[in-house]
Amino acid sequence: MQKSPSNIHNFHHTPSPFLFPLLKSHITIFLQHSKTNNSSERERVPGGPRERNQNQNQTMSKETSEIGETTARKDYVDPPPAPIFDTAELTLWSFYRALIAEFIATLLFLYITVATVIGYKNQADPCGGVGLLGVAWAFGDMIFILVYCTAGISGGHINPAVTFGLFLARKVSLIRAVTYIVAQCLGAICGVGLVKAFMKSPYNSLGGGANTVAPGYNKGTALGAEIIGTFMLVYTVFSATDPKRSARDPHVIILAPLPIGFAVFMVHLATIPITGTGINPARSLGAAVIFNDKKVWDDHWIFWVGPFVGAVAAQAYHEYVLRASVMKAWDSFWSNPTD
Repeated sequence: MQKSPSNIHNFHHTPSPFLFPLLKSHITIFLQHSKTNNSSERERVPGGPRERNQNQNQTMSKETSEIGETTARKDYVDPPPAPIFDTAELTLWSFYRALIAEFIATLLFLYITVATVIGYKNQADPCGGVGLLGVAWAFGDMIFILVYCTAGISGGHINPAVTFGLFLARKVSLIRAVTYIVAQCLGAICGVGLVKAFMKSPYNSLGGGANTVAPGYNKGTALGAEIIGTFMLVYTVFSATDPKRSARDPHVIILAPLPIGFAVFMVHLATIPITGTGINPARSLGAAVIFNDKKVWDDHWIFWVGPFVGAVAAQAYHEYVLRASVMKAWDSFWSNPTD
């Protein structure tokens, strides 16, 4: 049967009952997709609303951080100075624990280092043992280790010159300074005594690791070497433990034992040929007491005067030049005149 033209016309133009829902669904999906893309493009456009908000938040965060950092630096206040006489310390276990730590640390320091010196002098082949570099490294490395171990207990002084410098800076009281020095000297004597007990024959024949002015140098030269060497050490101690630097750079105080140990190492390289390197009155006293030689005692004053003068110079340089205490006091005086 042949279809009429009208039927043919109706066949081509009459929509299927499924066409409208399907078309509506596709149009809806397309419009939603277009809207999402346009929104994403607007958010990604440089300078768009989202980027402007992010930039504003980052700027505000950065400004807040900078303001907070500046405020923290401006608000820094040095810790209060230690009292000259603090008898309350004598009632604290932490005080006696610190004394024990200083005693043991100095004992270990002298035992290891003086034994290294005796071994170096006793070796048959100068190139077959530790050598001068090894001796210097033994002193520096032991200071690094012992300061690291005792810093949180006693401060890790292990040296009367360091203790004296910190006392001048009002970091420790007079009572603590005196008792620290006594503990350090006793520890040094015991440490060298152990070396003599274990290595008696080479100890007696090879100078006992005692400090003396080397042949070819006079006492003035030796004194100058001790002053400069101790200045280097104590200056490093002040710089590495400066609380102002620690507030700004917290890693500084953690790394403090490292530069202190390296300072001792470098000073030994420079001054071993002149004095055997003292820069530590306890170290010199311990070796002098156990070896007990007239030449050693004749030169012994150099190893107290030199380190103490060097400590005074380092403390003054750090406090009045680097920290500018004099200029700050002068500016404060003129900015706040009194009648």
